[in-house]
Formats: sequence, structure tokens, C-alpha cells
Amino acid sequence: MKVLIVQPIHESGINLLKSAGFEVVYASSSDPKVVAKEIKGIDGVIVRAAPFTSEIIEQADALKVISRHGVGVDNIDIESASKKGILVLNTPGVNDVSVAEHTIAIILALSKRIKDIDNAVRVGNFNIREEYSIIDIDGKTLGIIGFGRIGSLVAKKCKNAFNMRILVYDPYVDKERVKEVDGELVDLETLLRESDFVTIHAPLNDETRGLIGERELRMMKSSAFIINMARGPIWDENAVARALSEGWIRGAGTDVFEEEPPDKDNPLLKLNNIILSPHMAALTKECVIRMAVGSAQGVIDVLTGKKPKSIVNYSLLEKYRKI
Repeated sequence: MKVLIVQPIHESGINLLKSAGFEVVYASSSDPKVVAKEIKGIDGVIVRAAPFTSEIIEQADALKVISRHGVGVDNIDIESASKKGILVLNTPGVNDVSVAEHTIAIILALSKRIKDIDNAVRVGNFNIREEYSIIDIDGKTLGIIGFGRIGSLVAKKCKNAFNMRILVYDPYVDKERVKEVDGELVDLETLLRESDFVTIHAPLNDETRGLIGERELRMMKSSAFIINMARGPIWDENAVARALSEGWIRGAGTDVFEEEPPDKDNPLLKLNNIILSPHMAALTKECVIRMAVGSAQGVIDVLTGKKPKSIVNYSLLEKYRKI
């Protein structure tokens, strides 16, 4: 049986597939039009962030499993896969620590103005030290939008390390779970108005798309920061750019963009009070191994008749009577 690798993954995942007796093939491009031409005869797929569209799935004649190298599956047409009885898997838990650490790194970099002061020293502005513009995060209020594995880990680390007050907005979590980190479950408006730092960790879906726009950003303190570690379309990039340039908020950080890579005219690229990273929070040396092994093991499980750990589209497969 053949397994298609749409984008490169760590060799540990490749070796696992080969040791299980599968033939590993590589897409010549992650462009959906190219993948659609190369999908015939493929039994399993491992996909990272590249779009895996209905057009690809329609051309698949042997595909049994699509395994996401990571957690978010918004790049996969799950409905089309489910209609054809194709299992969609992900690897929950593998990137929790990596993304949580990246989030905290951005919080610290913003509060301590690391980018600004580094640049100032390099051009001879040693007097930036007299501006007294960096802040402590100890005791500040952290608002977390989305209290899944990553959001809850960020809360735990920030509570324990920095004694931060934790506010949580998540319609699908109960108060008891939030209390485990000594947090408060609140509505979105309360979170935005009271937080010094807001971090976004929610999945992208119809409910969260465009969740943070001009109205929400204007609710925040002018001294506050907002950080998007989830998906670009959850916030309105143009509204964020206006908030930063017009001083509605003090700063921001993001690991994700509405379009990736971002267009050279993206307004966020022109601003100094935002820290940008290229959707790489989960791409630590350790995490890429966990994702590669986890996604490969999912493919192996399905193609050898075993039950995989995480089937994303189980309810849809039931709906279409495919399982």
C-alpha cells in the first residue's frame, strides 16, 4: 500500500511507515491541483498545513485515511472525506508544550520590548533604558480565548510562574475545569475589558471566524496586548492593524495569518508593535518528531485494521453510514 506525504515531515515518521511495510511517495507540490493528479492509487495521506480540498478527495480512488500532522484540521475538507468514508485523523496533545511556550515567549517579548531594545542598542540608542517603558507581567490579568489543551496549559504555566489572574472565554468548557487553574470563566466582553494580555487558542470554525474585530479590539485597554496562536481568520487583520497604528491597544503578536505566507502588502508587516512568526510555534525539534510519529502511526493503524487514537470525523462517518 502507498502513503503520500504532501509536505515534508521528520524522517522518524517516514521510517515508521517504511518499517511497517508501506511504500512512501512524495507529492511533487502541495498545490491542490498537483495533489489531485497524484492522489490516484494512494491508500493513506499525511498532510501538514497545505489545503486538502474536495477536488483532491474526488480524485482519490483508494484513499482510506487522511492523517493531519498536527491538530487543526480546517485545511481538510472533512465533509467530502466523510461522504467517501475516508477517516480524518489528527494528533492531539503533541504540540501543547511547544505552542504554550511560544505563547509565553511572545508575552515576555512584548512586555519587555525585546525587539525594540535590541534594535535600539544596535544603533547606539543606549538611552532607551531611561524610557521606563517595559512592564512586569507578574500579577497581571491574562485572558484566554479557547480553553483546550494549549489554552489550559498556558493558563497553568502563567499562573504558576507569574502569579497571573486567569480569565477564560470558552462556551464549551465548564467552570470546574477552569477552577483547576484558579481561573474565572467569563463572557468575551468581560475578558477583553479586564485583560492585560489576551491569547487566542480556539479552533477555526463558523463560530470563531471573525471573532475578534474592530468592536472587540476597542473594548480592550489601551495598555493591553493581544496574541493569536490559533488561526489567522479568527481575527480581522485590518482591524488589528488599525488598533495597533491608532493606539487602541499597545501591542500584539501572531504566529498565524489569514493568508499564509502573508502577502507583502499585509498591513501587519509594516508595524513595529507586533511580533510576527511564520506559523512555527509547533515546529520545535522535539515537536516535529512527535507530530511525524503520531501522524504516521495513525495511518498505520487504519491501514492495518486497528482503531486509531483520534478520529476527527467520527460523527460524520456515522451520519453517512460509513462506519
